[in-house]
Amino acid sequence: MAYKIAIIVGSLREGSINRRVARSICGLRNDNLDCSMIEIGDLPLYNQDLDSNPPEQWRRFRDQVAEADGVLFCSPEYNRGIPGVLKNAIDVGSRPYGQSVFDKKPAAIVTASPGGIGGFGANHQIRQAGVFLNMPMMQQPEAYLGHVTDDSFDEDGKLKEGPLKDLVTVLAHAFHDWVDMIQRSRRLLAEDSAHAAQAREHA
Repeated sequence: MAYKIAIIVGSLREGSINRRVARSICGLRNDNLDCSMIEIGDLPLYNQDLDSNPPEQWRRFRDQVAEADGVLFCSPEYNRGIPGVLKNAIDVGSRPYGQSVFDKKPAAIVTASPGGIGGFGANHQIRQAGVFLNMPMMQQPEAYLGHVTDDSFDEDGKLKEGPLKDLVTVLAHAFHDWVDMIQRSRRLLAEDSAHAAQAREHA
């Protein structure tokens, strides 16, 4: 089955290398991953005073994430940390308290950068937030993609053949398998619980 994946990119730039990496990941597994790019640039800053009457942009974002089977974060690193626009999107999706749309969603984090450390700082800040949000986060392979530039892509925005594409291909397959394992495990546990309840009723 094809799993619905919400892609959240921490860069608003249309030509963002992280946006293109995200598209490449889903393009490599388009038979099993039904991906949607969830836009976050129009989200008003999170303000608890608006929880009782949230802006339409908040409701749209929350609905799109809630409908997904998994979440893929792709982000650059700004000043050794998570971009503000992405942090705001995480805050919007996690509120009101107790109603987080991220809860229990299997996820993965990919950070790409022209620099050598591949967005290491942002990657771990996103991961820290994901742990608190109760998101089963793919641990391996880690995805700090360094030395990614416009030259890494062809005219169609796809990754050129080479070590980077090989690594992203591994990531794409691992992410599909991670979402599949989490979702199948939950279905099996639900079936076991239902069978156990039926057995108790007939005992």
